[in-house]
Amino acid sequence: MKYTEGPEIRDTKAPEGPIEGRWEKRKFSARLVNPANKRKLHVIVVGTGLAGGSAAATLGELGYNVTSFCYQDSPRRAHSIAAQGGINAAKNYRGDGDSIYRLFYDTVKGGDFRARESNVYRLAEVSVNIIDQAVAQGVPFAREYGGLLDTRSFGGAQVSRTFYARGQTGQQLLLGAYQALERQIAAGTVTMHTRHEMLDLIVSDGRARGVIVRDMVTGEIERHFADAVVLATGGYGNVFFLSTNAKGCNTTAIWRAHERGAYFANPCYTQIHPTCIPVSGEYQSKLTLMSESLRNDGRVWVPLKKNDTRAPGDIPEEERDYYLERIYPAFGNLVPRDIASRAAKNVCDEGRGVGPGGLGVFLDFRDAINRLGRDAVEKKYGNLFEMYERITGENPYDVPMRIYPAVHYTMGGLWVDYDLQSTIPGLFVIGEANFSDHGANRLGASALMQGLADGYFVLPTTIGDYLADGPFGDVDEEAVAEAEIKVRSKIERLMSVNGTRTPDSFHRELGKLMWDYCGMERTEESLRKALERIPELREEFWQNVKVTGTAEELNQVLEKAGRVADFFDLAELMCLDALVRTESCGGHFRAESQDADGEALRDDENFAHVSAWERTPDGPVLHKEPLEYEYVKMTQRSYK
Repeated sequence: MKYTEGPEIRDTKAPEGPIEGRWEKRKFSARLVNPANKRKLHVIVVGTGLAGGSAAATLGELGYNVTSFCYQDSPRRAHSIAAQGGINAAKNYRGDGDSIYRLFYDTVKGGDFRARESNVYRLAEVSVNIIDQAVAQGVPFAREYGGLLDTRSFGGAQVSRTFYARGQTGQQLLLGAYQALERQIAAGTVTMHTRHEMLDLIVSDGRARGVIVRDMVTGEIERHFADAVVLATGGYGNVFFLSTNAKGCNTTAIWRAHERGAYFANPCYTQIHPTCIPVSGEYQSKLTLMSESLRNDGRVWVPLKKNDTRAPGDIPEEERDYYLERIYPAFGNLVPRDIASRAAKNVCDEGRGVGPGGLGVFLDFRDAINRLGRDAVEKKYGNLFEMYERITGENPYDVPMRIYPAVHYTMGGLWVDYDLQSTIPGLFVIGEANFSDHGANRLGASALMQGLADGYFVLPTTIGDYLADGPFGDVDEEAVAEAEIKVRSKIERLMSVNGTRTPDSFHRELGKLMWDYCGMERTEESLRKALERIPELREEFWQNVKVTGTAEELNQVLEKAGRVADFFDLAELMCLDALVRTESCGGHFRAESQDADGEALRDDENFAHVSAWERTPDGPVLHKEPLEYEYVKMTQRSYK
């Protein structure tokens, strides 16, 4: 796949000056919209997870007219509800040395020095407000005996800054955002459309002015207009088919925006989560995540001997390898996710993995139960242990859990500036749908932090600066008609193929190809193989996919087919981005670029930049945004 290199891209919205004052400086310089004018302005928000739900609720509270869309039957079914372990915030309630600056430092380092300093510092700064907001909404965070909010540790940090609600933190935070959203729906400031899927972006006179959506129950194609559009549609991890994402998670909204001119940044940055229940068979269609919080008290180990098939209880202590504690003594089992994932892969590749196929390692709570007592462990992790037992039939109080890395989060996404605005004026992108805050690896418990920071605090401030020029008048009818025709044509094409293979069968094959060639480890050879095979598989898809039913009804096969078609195009760009980036960094591990200890070896001279891809009729164009570090010195990461 050929590409060309275009001019550099710069974030012109980030203020200069001391990093501690940049967000305050931007908030003051952003123009305001008075209450009477807000009532004249309309904003579309696509997605109702933590980012989208909090954004729609806050914009409605501010007085804007908001239209919200989700493909689920209720906003509270957004995938944010599946997040388990917690949310980071620099409150320093433990007095263990945490601070806004330390959270900023840990996040930049955890992302392997491939994130913007200004964005990350703002995220750390806003984090302290999120907890207050959530507590005011009634989110039942865990508390210590004295009644204060409790925290626990997560990977990539040596302080305890993660607030949690047992193993269902995402659910509780989403319900807080959901009730705020429902309040605005009742007040009439937000109009909610469930079971609607965005299929294209309307761009009129160079601005994002609306969306084309499909009513998933009736099949009706609808047009909706606004003065600005906000995408909060999550990540694209399901390109791998097997992932910890809900089956409905997809890339369609951000990919269709990319086709309309929004740059796509760092698509190759994929997070592999180390704490997932291993694959159990070919029949499986998704994977189940076990929270990273379990690594607070669980110890990761494998047998010292290769091909050791004894039960874990029969393997004596001296014949166990607690490899994370051995290799990374300073952080032990709480190294960042990319480090822990590669370490698990390495010991399994050596033949020391456990379980079917040797693709697993033990996560053992024996010592924690002996030290704390079963009741204390159950209070912290009881629902997670119950979930594991229901899925595997094994009781983790009695035998160690078996875990293995799996695709989880994507750090890439649509390029945005400091205001969270894409390269299309009026198109704002928040949460996991954008690329902005995590670099090449996201630290655990930072996804919920970013989603709520964007939705509650950042976007409501920065979007006002754009909307101060609105309302923007009538939308060009030709632009609307063209977008609608494009959507209808794609649906008709999918319906008319009438081949012999299901969309799922193509998706599964694409996912395996991506896992094998662009997964935990990438090489030039594997990526070139993928770039040869993906176009062939895509051509076969368009010649042989079978979509049953009709387009004028509830049709989940049609929904899947449209999403898989977008995954083919995205997969190609992911592999190209991975091929061009010949360094290793964070979750992007090029086997050709590693140090003597097998750790990721960055190339700061040539790759200290964001890769922002533009889609053109002549092929992809790469625009580089240089990354400059004033406050955190770029060094080889070490967690030893």
